[in-house]
Amino acid sequence: MDFSLSPEAERLRSELLDFMQARVYPAEAVFAEQLAQGGDPHGTPPVLDELKAEARSRGLWNLFLPHKTEWTDGLSNLDYAPLAELTGRVSFAAEVLNCSAPDTGNMEILTMFGTSEQRRDWLQPLLHGEIRSAFAMTEPAVASSDATNIECSIVRDGGEYVINGRKWWISGSADPRCRILIVMGKTDASAAPHAQQSMILVPIDTPGVSVVRNLPVFGYVDREGHCEIVFDDVRVPDSNLLGEEGGGFAIAQARLGPGRIHHCMRTIGAAERALELMCARGESRVTFGAPVAERGQVQEWIANARIAIDQARLYTLYTAWKMDEYGNRAAASEIAGIKVAVPQMALTVIDRAIQVHGGGGLCGDFPLAAMFAHTRLLQLADGPDEVHRRTVARRELKRQRATRENAAVAG
Repeated sequence: MDFSLSPEAERLRSELLDFMQARVYPAEAVFAEQLAQGGDPHGTPPVLDELKAEARSRGLWNLFLPHKTEWTDGLSNLDYAPLAELTGRVSFAAEVLNCSAPDTGNMEILTMFGTSEQRRDWLQPLLHGEIRSAFAMTEPAVASSDATNIECSIVRDGGEYVINGRKWWISGSADPRCRILIVMGKTDASAAPHAQQSMILVPIDTPGVSVVRNLPVFGYVDREGHCEIVFDDVRVPDSNLLGEEGGGFAIAQARLGPGRIHHCMRTIGAAERALELMCARGESRVTFGAPVAERGQVQEWIANARIAIDQARLYTLYTAWKMDEYGNRAAASEIAGIKVAVPQMALTVIDRAIQVHGGGGLCGDFPLAAMFAHTRLLQLADGPDEVHRRTVARRELKRQRATRENAAVAG
């Protein structure tokens, strides 16, 4: 296996490194100040649009897409990995490149399953960064880690579908630029468990759609929001169906595989940033006559962080390589594995960095506390750790069983 980058990815990485150093890192304080001055925690600071315009002019736009567009020739998962890692170092950097969730996953499934009209109305504005979107699957009344539990109903009525249900943790739906929701619900409760669900496009301003509240994460109000949304006799044309009736579960699986590895790529970048902050703080703070970084305990934390980050990166690169070589289905166990391992690693690194920062690590003077809250969310987002461990265990048991059976036949 070969983890080396293509010449195009090397060029993009060099360009992105320069862009991050010259424009994105210096904009962090400006971003926070403008957001506070605007008075809307879900607003769009002007500096964000400035950075997005420059990113497009540099060709750093829609880099997550594996297919050719006007901005990129299409990147493999392996080529995208180091680029996504760099964006994970700053909370808003992925959006600057139009590479932030949930838009990335929504754009991919619109590309794969959308009609020409759906791609014209929703995919094109998303690709151009003119609007934002959200993916409405999780529900408060059921354990949504098992998607067959979903209760939201999508019922055909003549040339329309009528949608009723309640969703929550709908990321991106508080953003005033959010225009379209991809909603997952049941079109046929009597069908086989994995053929009951469908996906449908619902403009967020459709009558009957009510954004009830935004849900903070450990007290942090995410700028794009994680909202609870009620659908009360919401009517949309039957042309808004994404794919075919009963195909919702398969579409979700197509969406979540790349989404999960993208989360892991960005999370490795966050862990690298936390380690840098830990080292800098440890060398600048003196206790009992010596820098904190000279303490044996802190050096152990630094060493363990370096080792753990490198291990997680290699595991993620291997997963990306396997997805590229053999497809997402063949890499299902690895995708599930990194989705457990990478956030777990990052939480430990960030926690140690907070400890080295003392009280400063708990407040907004440093990005660590918000980074911890966001990373902890990832142990539930796109499926809880327990479900991913179940996937790894079941596939490992199957593999071991096949090995024993083959050995018995050969003997």
